[in-house]
Amino acid sequence: MNFPTTSVIISVYKDTEALELILNSLQQQTVFPAEVIISEDGESSSMKSFVNSLTELPFELIHLTQPDNGWQKNRALNRAITNASSNYLIFIDGDCIPYDTFIEGHSSLQEINHVLCGRRSEPGQYFSTMLRNRDITLKAYMSHYLSNFFSLKHDHVKHYEEGIYLGKNHFIFKLLHRFSRKDSHLVGCNFSCFKSDMIRINGFDEDFKMPTTGEDSDIERRMRILGIKMKSCRNVANMVHLDHPKVFNDDISFKTMALMQSKGDTPYCINGLDQHKKDLL
Repeated sequence: MNFPTTSVIISVYKDTEALELILNSLQQQTVFPAEVIISEDGESSSMKSFVNSLTELPFELIHLTQPDNGWQKNRALNRAITNASSNYLIFIDGDCIPYDTFIEGHSSLQEINHVLCGRRSEPGQYFSTMLRNRDITLKAYMSHYLSNFFSLKHDHVKHYEEGIYLGKNHFIFKLLHRFSRKDSHLVGCNFSCFKSDMIRINGFDEDFKMPTTGEDSDIERRMRILGIKMKSCRNVANMVHLDHPKVFNDDISFKTMALMQSKGDTPYCINGLDQHKKDLL
């Protein structure tokens, strides 16, 4: 089956170890993206050295950086969208490793006037360290996921069900999609949409200077105002979130939610994508 070309945008901040695992997975995909854009919120010398060491990839690789002036993920993402050459964009975070069917999952379910909304399973420190240290491969993690149920529970896994791969033709996925997942919600670490729809809302709102809302809930809110629907790709476009200390708290969540609510009912943000036309490579 032929799929439209896609651009994968990876949000990163200094974690070259996780990025290497992500890029290894993207090289093993059942369907390759046309390009991968590393959207770095900072200018890490180790990240630059790592990216420059990569050769013979099955896709074009673009590395974008910006000064490290606090949390500016949305600015970095807008610069990545500006430079993306594909009409379809897949967004992932730099601490989440996609399954080898990830690109195929997003590509096969894409639909006009829809955003695809995925999730991630979150193993605890034990399995995350095993993956980081290559003591277990992603392929082994995937293939033994069900049989490792009790070990993962002992590791305090979160969202265990999101690690189960079904595929879009599996009868369970069809039942879930028809009855309990008619409407979904966007999570910034795993979603995809048409670039034209991002342009319609002027991309990510750079007024958000803290995580938790501006990179997902606000995007969903503004897309819905335009009548764009949220469609689930859970259990089809799977990924693994590597355990690490959280950078946000209840106070940050409250402030970012209050900022979003102050925006009113307009889909178009003022401080967004259109100011980065000059950043085209």
